[in-house]
Amino acid sequence: MKYLSILLICCVLTAKAQSNEDKIKSFIPTIDALFKEQANMAKMPGLVYGIVYQGRLIHSNAVGLAQIENGIKAEKDIDFRIASMSKSFATMAILQLRDAGKLQLDDPASKYIPELKQTNSLTKDAPVITVRHLMMHGAGFPEDNPWGDRQLGISEETFKKMILKGITFSNNPGVTYEYSNMGFAMLGLIIKNVSGMSYQKYITDHIFKPLGMNQTYWEYTKVPANKLAYGYRWINNAWVKQPMEHDGAYGAMGGLITTLEDFSKYVALHLAAWPERDAPEIGPLKRSSLREMQFPWNMSGFNPSYIFPIGRKGSSVTAYGYGLSFMKDDLGKRSVGHSGGLPGFGSNWRIFPDYALGIISFANVTYAPASFINLKVADSLIHSVQLSPRKISPSEILKRRQAELVKLLPNWDKAPETGIFAENFFLDYFPEMLRSEAKAIFEKIGAIRTIHEIVPENNLRGTFVIEGEKGSAEVYFTLSPENPPLIQEYHIKEVKKAHN
Repeated sequence: MKYLSILLICCVLTAKAQSNEDKIKSFIPTIDALFKEQANMAKMPGLVYGIVYQGRLIHSNAVGLAQIENGIKAEKDIDFRIASMSKSFATMAILQLRDAGKLQLDDPASKYIPELKQTNSLTKDAPVITVRHLMMHGAGFPEDNPWGDRQLGISEETFKKMILKGITFSNNPGVTYEYSNMGFAMLGLIIKNVSGMSYQKYITDHIFKPLGMNQTYWEYTKVPANKLAYGYRWINNAWVKQPMEHDGAYGAMGGLITTLEDFSKYVALHLAAWPERDAPEIGPLKRSSLREMQFPWNMSGFNPSYIFPIGRKGSSVTAYGYGLSFMKDDLGKRSVGHSGGLPGFGSNWRIFPDYALGIISFANVTYAPASFINLKVADSLIHSVQLSPRKISPSEILKRRQAELVKLLPNWDKAPETGIFAENFFLDYFPEMLRSEAKAIFEKIGAIRTIHEIVPENNLRGTFVIEGEKGSAEVYFTLSPENPPLIQEYHIKEVKKAHN
């Protein structure tokens, strides 16, 4: 199946990337120890986990039992309920339908769910609920954990009656972030009403099958008896088996049952959205739409004094995309994924696109702290072995402007006549001052020995180092949006040597 080749082209392999894989493999004993420690601390009957790198599941392991009563071990091919990790499959289906021209994200949700037409928001000046609001927890519905967990198996008829009876809002639509299982259950109705098939069948046919996720289910009774993980709570120093909810109208928010091996294919798909490139599209969703899913559309929090699971003090920004949570820390490290929690289960997956890295863990105890351990493992891995983030290749225009700029240093002779500067440049930077500044720096660093390759920030902005006989200077410049792009901003500074 052509979509399976996505596992092989997640990112272009380079010598540095291969070195990263070696670093990850050297850290696997520590990863195993961290997961085992957390499994014991959190009283998990069973835990499965895996590391995805460059589109492949390069390591997986398991601890404990999937079924205590029957002595069935937790393994990568055992099916675990993943709860809210299901949500992004619903938003992926919505984006598929959007890309096919069958709906628009800013359409009123009531266009596709007639039962919503009589719904009134908190105030008369509130906007209508849109499809986009539902996708990013912005519809104004109240946070509904754990109430929503107990709605999983209700019928579509019951759900529609609930909507017709009226919804109590905590906020108006589009005002803030508030986690809503109900909103994602509504996405399931939209998928059905637009596609003409149940959301279960649509997602199975259009996402699971193309990715080769053949051991993924909506209804637990469909799972082979010896392959299903049972869920437990730790009560009075004993594990108590929890009843399983059947599939129903709320399943789009949290009903999926899958294996680590199957889910790693979905993680690989999301990693394959990066880097942006000209290669043909081969996945079940366009790369640009995958990146759209991962974008932080709705701010959910900022913590200026965040203590990371590894003990590091820093800060973090969190947001919600389309069925995905987003986090960026004070070191610029960004990650995307989602947690899942239901009675008997706790799970999490998180990708670090700049490192081509993904981490997955499923546990069968109620609300297991899978997010905590995944972040702890990822941070430990990235910082301990110093993984290198993906390198951005400089654009041809950046390299050309760099070469042209270097020729002018330090004297800036006839710079205005070169035609490489935007019309604002010499109104903001004065030739005599540019000349004086550059000469002073070059007197300190000496004659040029090496011009280092530009390190791009993006397609039109970057920094490079000029290495001299006695020191170095750093040059930063930005190009304008016109065609061809011209230099609109420039800065140079001496690079101070670090003292041991």
